[in-house]
Amino acid sequence: MAKEIKKEKKSLGSSIENYKNWKADFKNRKKELAIQQQQRKRELEATRIFEEGVSSVKDLISPSAVQIEFNHLKLGNKFVRTMFVFTYPRFIYANWLSPIINLDYTMDISMFIYPIDTRTIMENLRKKVGQMESSMVMSQEKGQVRDIKLETALEDAEEMRDKLSKGIEKFFQFALYFTIYADSLEELEIMTKSIETTLGGKLIYTKQANLQMEQGLNSTLPQATDQLMVTRNMDTSSLSTTFPFTSMELTQNNGIFYGINLHNNGLVIFDRFSLENANSVVFATAGAGKSFAVKIEALRSLMLGTDIIIIDPENEYERLCEAVGGSYLRLSLKSKYRINPFDLPQVTDKIEEEQDVLRSNIIMLSGLIKVMLGSLSPQEESILDRALVEVYALKDITQDPKTHKNPPPLMEDLEAVLENMKGAESIVARLSKFTKGTFAGLFNEPTNVNLENRFMVFSLRDLEDQLRPIAMYMVMGFIWNNIKNNRKKRLLIIDEAWLLMQHEDSAKFVYSLAKRGRKYYLGLTTISQDVEDFLGSQYGKAVVTNSAMQILLKQSPASVDLIVHTFKLTQGERDFLLKANVGEGIFFAGQNHVAIRIYASFQEEQLITTNPAEVARIEQEQEEY
Repeated sequence: MAKEIKKEKKSLGSSIENYKNWKADFKNRKKELAIQQQQRKRELEATRIFEEGVSSVKDLISPSAVQIEFNHLKLGNKFVRTMFVFTYPRFIYANWLSPIINLDYTMDISMFIYPIDTRTIMENLRKKVGQMESSMVMSQEKGQVRDIKLETALEDAEEMRDKLSKGIEKFFQFALYFTIYADSLEELEIMTKSIETTLGGKLIYTKQANLQMEQGLNSTLPQATDQLMVTRNMDTSSLSTTFPFTSMELTQNNGIFYGINLHNNGLVIFDRFSLENANSVVFATAGAGKSFAVKIEALRSLMLGTDIIIIDPENEYERLCEAVGGSYLRLSLKSKYRINPFDLPQVTDKIEEEQDVLRSNIIMLSGLIKVMLGSLSPQEESILDRALVEVYALKDITQDPKTHKNPPPLMEDLEAVLENMKGAESIVARLSKFTKGTFAGLFNEPTNVNLENRFMVFSLRDLEDQLRPIAMYMVMGFIWNNIKNNRKKRLLIIDEAWLLMQHEDSAKFVYSLAKRGRKYYLGLTTISQDVEDFLGSQYGKAVVTNSAMQILLKQSPASVDLIVHTFKLTQGERDFLLKANVGEGIFFAGQNHVAIRIYASFQEEQLITTNPAEVARIEQEQEEY
């Protein structure tokens, strides 16, 4: 027994000793951890102090200051306002948010969707249906008139119960916020009214987050925090209409295929004659594909019954014209084709007889001669006007439409009249170059051209540079007279239109075509690579204003700012036009516009390409064949 007691004491002593050792180790370990923790705190503090002196992403994107007002914030130099939607109509259709998304505003849109347990909604709907049915029974017992609103609400509640019970619909709470940014309070108010009006027209009403602008801004920042919590109940079908990833479509049942919509890879199919006017302008740098795009449009429009007339300064349309069986008329000093600018359109039943055809042609001739001779003094303009009236009178042509069938005068007849007028010496001296001098023949012979073919091209490549603007003006006058005589669907394409913008009278004439062409079923297409010369003219800007369709392809850095200002483009659209590939650009049709890639089939491309390497290869293949 004593041995056992000694043994237990010895064992107990050993345990106590182990405990003391463990306790000492524990204290040492605790001290080590405390030292490590203090060291870690010092390291963290040192890291924090170091990072405070280093620029971060937050420093780069954070505003210099935030000033909170009653109904807006001032975030640095920007004025900011948050709005929330508080009510929706009973019926709403898909894509209703698209007009807001496509506004040219700096704006953040935030959506919060909170799923609700179906059982809870079913129980609430059951109670609500019971209350409404009781109210209807009480009204009937009292002999009151039917409450249409109550019956409609009951019908909606029952329909919702059926869909929820069958799993067709689910229930959600939905919050929608808009935060807009402006450079001034006036601009902020305009943007606010624009959004309120756009949504109000769909019976979707908004309010400003007054006294909660800071919370509103936080709710639209990309941090997924809803600090406003202004929610409305929606089922799955209603919620699906708010799908925000929309893009502009330019697809019609009628029209021609222009290319691929780069926003959604859809097709751009459009009929320019469905717009308020059928005029179009095309701006691009050299080699960006502007003539390529216009040729595709001309070829496909021809297939759908539209007559095509082209003024071609560089013989770019010859192969296409031959392929479709068109008439290719080369105008030059050696050419057999001649146009007499003194020709008058024959008045038919399709033209109002009260129209003063003679006076209109005299005005056109006056402009043509100014382009030919240069500037005239007021006295010379008066003399020229009297001479034009007299030269027609010598051929027994008056304002009576019956006399318009008489042979018209020539340029040399005008010169003969001017020689007998005092003060016309300078005009005669300058005009003689076109009747007896170097340029004799081109403007001084009867017309031997007609516009019966559905695809007509007037080539001006072989004309001297000095004669090109004159010939373009004269050809357009001739075409215009024929268009007025016979109304049908036509496209008039003027390539390198900037040449005409260099002279006031020719620029004025192009503007007149753009304004009046709609009445005669004419669509005018003006193409220019020299944007500054075209838009630098007041008439050039007016032509753009009167063109419901515009195509902007790749632009040069030197001219892009003028394009941005004229067409009110965003910074993103500006960058796109600078970086666009050949055949890519922005397609405007009325108020809508999309990024487009012009697309042609292989056969079309063989006909219309102007790439020198491709043209040389095609010509070589044809020779070998």
